[in-house]
Amino acid sequence: MAKDKMVRQRKLSPEELSSFCEQIALMLDSGMTLYDGIEMLAAEEKEGDRLYGTILQGMHATGSLYEALRQDSSWPQYMVQMVGIGEETGRLEDIMLSLSQYYEREGRIRSAASSAITYPLVLGAMLVVIILVLLWRVLPVFNRVLDSLGVSGTESGSLLMHLGAVVGWVVLAVIAVLGVAALVCLVLMKTSHKDKVMALIQRIFPPLRRINRKLSSARVASMLSLMLSSGYPMESALEMAPYALTDKEAARRVEGIRAAMAEGATFSEALSASELFEDFHNRMIRVGAASGHEPQVMAKIAGIYEEQVEEGFTRLVAIIEPTLVALLSVVIGAILLSVMMPMAGILSNLP
Repeated sequence: MAKDKMVRQRKLSPEELSSFCEQIALMLDSGMTLYDGIEMLAAEEKEGDRLYGTILQGMHATGSLYEALRQDSSWPQYMVQMVGIGEETGRLEDIMLSLSQYYEREGRIRSAASSAITYPLVLGAMLVVIILVLLWRVLPVFNRVLDSLGVSGTESGSLLMHLGAVVGWVVLAVIAVLGVAALVCLVLMKTSHKDKVMALIQRIFPPLRRINRKLSSARVASMLSLMLSSGYPMESALEMAPYALTDKEAARRVEGIRAAMAEGATFSEALSASELFEDFHNRMIRVGAASGHEPQVMAKIAGIYEEQVEEGFTRLVAIIEPTLVALLSVVIGAILLSVMMPMAGILSNLP
């Protein structure tokens, strides 16, 4: 084990991070020392869970919450750096409270994204099961019935039966291809090809590209609001962007803002040129900067983009759901028609 690394493999969820930050803020607000508070929480941990125990061990060795978190790979780098800033500036309580709200919003966004993925997967699985039952169980029974009536051997009856089966198998093949493609993407997302895979997915699905761009804008605005409200200058706040952003394109835009400001441009001018935010929000930021309320304006803009991200996932589900239902209806209709049309011909010829 490396000297400065305490190993905890499990990554914490946004909800867990939000709860942790809120607990730290409450400790500081009550006047309790961090070491005593974390020691109390460590004593209440369940067997096998060493979250607070690991922090306590690090604080005992270094005397710093920042150093204790930095030595544990479970914690996101953005949060660790913000804790360090809080300790340096003496505003750790305010920063931890802001981080709690930040990760609470991240949790809501992740929940919306999870719903947007899970619901179509469930519908797709139902589609596969229904088609398989129709092809393997229902259609053979009708084949035997029609064969006993001498219908399946006719040209029209045979054509319809084959057509229904072909439609079902084609749909299953398409779903299988999409499933394999999704599996390959998931595997590649864990490798160094993650950025290329994300770029390809966003090119294929433009709505997802728009959602990801708004998500990056929300994270930048939220990060700047947190940093500026903590007393840090804009240049230092922009340096924190790589810790909060996973989208390389958004990170490059932020780097472009820093480069433009280094050449003498104002933040508002550099931000407008980056196209990171919409024009209306850029005007809000200019007004906020002129009035001295830039952190509050940034927080407002972050909330607006977060709402747009959640609405984007909702609309995405609203598009996928009827599409899958319509596909299911077409396949089932084709299979049933291939069976019912020959039977309808028999019934129409009965005296």
